[in-house]
Amino acid sequence: MSSGADQASASADEIAALDALPNEGTWELGGRTLSLTNLDKVMFPAKGSHPELTKRDVVRHYASVAASILPYLEGRPVNLQRFPNGIAQPGFYQKAAPKNAPEWITRWHNSMARPGRTESYLVLDSTAALVWVANSGVIEIHPWTSTAERPLEPTWAMIDIDPGTKTTPDQVLHLARLHRWALERLEVRAMPKVSGKRGIQVWVPVADGSTYEQTVTWVEAVSQVVAAAAPDLVSWEWEVAKRGGRSRLDFTQNGVGKTLVAPYSIRPTAGAPVSVPIEWPELDDPTLRADRWTIRTVGRRIAETGDPLAGLIGFQQPLPEP
Repeated sequence: MSSGADQASASADEIAALDALPNEGTWELGGRTLSLTNLDKVMFPAKGSHPELTKRDVVRHYASVAASILPYLEGRPVNLQRFPNGIAQPGFYQKAAPKNAPEWITRWHNSMARPGRTESYLVLDSTAALVWVANSGVIEIHPWTSTAERPLEPTWAMIDIDPGTKTTPDQVLHLARLHRWALERLEVRAMPKVSGKRGIQVWVPVADGSTYEQTVTWVEAVSQVVAAAAPDLVSWEWEVAKRGGRSRLDFTQNGVGKTLVAPYSIRPTAGAPVSVPIEWPELDDPTLRADRWTIRTVGRRIAETGDPLAGLIGFQQPLPEP
């Protein structure tokens, strides 16, 4: 396990040194010397009111929020979404640990992998590791819900409100509030998180020894209760074209190796919005939008409110009958 120093956010002096670098150079961060490249490459083109953002901005974000995001990544395999040429060009998901990754970044060998499937994953357990992947063009970070030590025992159950093409922001908030109601009735502790795009997710901590079969079955049952309260808003169709523009409550994200975007991860849309945990009462704000915070504003948010989800990390919660 990494030390607190390994997972500290970059200091003001380290950020100043990053900003002073030319397009390429070495950066001293937390005792590591990192070679950074193409820092002035445009990763997010300007669009509407959103300014142009560069790889330097992406690196700065992940270095600045490291202390907030790393508790959700430590000890877990990650799936990474890379956009080496910026979000104006197609990106791709990378599960396998890159061959050029430094030896000091932790890897996990998946002995359960079937032939032809990914066997070696990165485990991002330090600020330097987080910055290294950001420099490689990573925008999104998706941790497993289980750890590398116990890969078949999830520590989170995930509720994913996936809006349809006709779903309005108000309807997303309504579905999230219905989940709040259901979880309150079950006396289950959980916390919502805006996705950074259009959706809202709910992270539910579960006790050690839980299985993926338990979490997927439990989330499906809760989602069925919510859907019964708002049948006109929810579709159970797998194919988007068959959903009639309605939302899907995607309980299948609780399968082995399935992931949702990490808290404080960037999303690959204009302005670089960030996925941010929120308090339950914030769902009552009719102006709340899932992409409210960006890499330019999330630092202020963290400084003012802290991380509402942090207190549930490692919380031992058996899931009740829904």
